[in-house]
Amino acid sequence: MKTLHVGLFMLVSAAVSAQDTTKKRPVEIFTSQKAINATTTELVGKGKMDFNVVHHFGDIAGKQGGLTNFFGLDNATDYRIAFEIGLGKKLDITFARYRGASLQQKLIEMNIKYLLMQQLENDPSHPISVLLFANAVIATSKSSKIPDTENFFEDLSARTSNAFQLVVAKKIGKVSLQVNPTLVTRGYAISYDQKTIFALGGAIRFPLSENLNFIIDWFHPFRSESSKDSFAVQSPPIKFYDPLGFGLEIIKGRHVFHLNFTNSTEIVENRFIPRTVHSWGKGQFRWGFTIARQFTLWKEKK
Repeated sequence: MKTLHVGLFMLVSAAVSAQDTTKKRPVEIFTSQKAINATTTELVGKGKMDFNVVHHFGDIAGKQGGLTNFFGLDNATDYRIAFEIGLGKKLDITFARYRGASLQQKLIEMNIKYLLMQQLENDPSHPISVLLFANAVIATSKSSKIPDTENFFEDLSARTSNAFQLVVAKKIGKVSLQVNPTLVTRGYAISYDQKTIFALGGAIRFPLSENLNFIIDWFHPFRSESSKDSFAVQSPPIKFYDPLGFGLEIIKGRHVFHLNFTNSTEIVENRFIPRTVHSWGKGQFRWGFTIARQFTLWKEKK
């Protein structure tokens, strides 16, 4: 009888333990560390590395697109090569190299992501995921000799910029949602531009099948009216637009492939938030792709 009681106790304990494990299982809100342009709350995991390549072509339509430039395929405008490494269960660091189509063509980035909270299945105390993101970007292009231009750098501080984000995400059923309040600060800006710009962004993901998702992300920079007016009277006049992207995410094992369409003229937050000057309404959007592959660098000792 005593043996029976012990056996029953062990079975009940195992059942409770299993329920507790299920209850605290993390929710995968997004598959990738970026939606299209927006950083997500996903981390690569301790001891792992995500190798990520983003490539944008030229405008599909508009003055720069059409058949003349083979709908943008003749122009390789922006690319990003990044290595994101999981230093801990809640901490990632990234090293990335960018090439853009603007005057600041060559950029190096280092960023850090720290997960404050993770959404857990069937756990009301963890209904959302919250992540802190910060980066430091330095322009390595040769300085222009013309003052008051975007690529005129008097010193090292003029080459630097930073982006800070609080990323809040939640999965409701099969739909993933997130918001990205963002602050961009720059060491240098031309005289009629802003050094600091706040933007509100977000992303949403709809599943189309088990391995195929539809993604939208968007940012609205809160630029001052005086800055807009100053750019509008330049020759040629410059008008800014909200970065808006649509994409398909294809998941195949440890490979993730994105087919993206966006009007953002660059990739890193420090650039596309203050400098998107292309419009979807004018056909000034380009297609691009993201390829990600994850590797294991080290395994935790048991």
